[in-house]
Amino acid sequence: MTRRWPLWALVSLIAAWLVAPTLVVIPLSFTSARSLSFPPKGWSLRWYANFFQNGEWLGSLLNSLQLALIVSVAATVLGTLAAYGLSRRKTRSGGMTTGLLLTPMLVPSVVFGVGTYALFLKLHLVGTFAGFAAAHIALAIPFVMIPVSSALVTFDRTMERAARVCGAGRAATFWSVTLPAIAPGVFAGAMFAFVTSFDEVVVSIFLSSPYLETLPVRMFNSLQREVDPTLAAAATLIICFTTALIAISLTTISRRNRVR
Repeated sequence: MTRRWPLWALVSLIAAWLVAPTLVVIPLSFTSARSLSFPPKGWSLRWYANFFQNGEWLGSLLNSLQLALIVSVAATVLGTLAAYGLSRRKTRSGGMTTGLLLTPMLVPSVVFGVGTYALFLKLHLVGTFAGFAAAHIALAIPFVMIPVSSALVTFDRTMERAARVCGAGRAATFWSVTLPAIAPGVFAGAMFAFVTSFDEVVVSIFLSSPYLETLPVRMFNSLQREVDPTLAAAATLIICFTTALIAISLTTISRRNRVR
């Protein structure tokens, strides 16, 4: 243990550096001042009240939640089916297809946003809920495929063959045998898809309109027009919400693994 303390010290320093911006934003959301200043000179919940009483802020939050729920369901279904199909196709074309499906995660967000805007503008999807959903689903599918593919690597396929020998069809085998076995990976992918959609800002800026904007876009526009602590309150809510989702998913996966 004594030999590893430099490594632990380095890791702790890096973790503190990464978490520092979060530790600054949270106290700012409780300030009593009308501007962002650190450290706060007084404490108040007025900016949280302003967030939930302001129609624009609350509307953007509801838009983000509705969009993230739809994206989570659609991306989980598509990503799970894609990972399952590609796990059975050990060919060069299968590898190319995997790379193609993972492209939205690898391409810079600005490049993806510009391309999506140019395409959706011709399809009249810019500023529509369907356009937001389609773009976010494309971004979220890779985050579903990765954990599901990892779960499929450790899955014993003899269980599928046993079910087929007993007379189960392909759909019944997948639903009753394969899916329960890879459920932790599917659940993790669903959580990652939700968080990916809920936090997305760059691509959403290209697709937003004065009548439809998500919470991250609303925060970005607020930062340009006026800087008040409501922005810090919104950021704190996002931090707490996404952290809780990731913690729940990790706890669920670890418990399921212990049971197995």
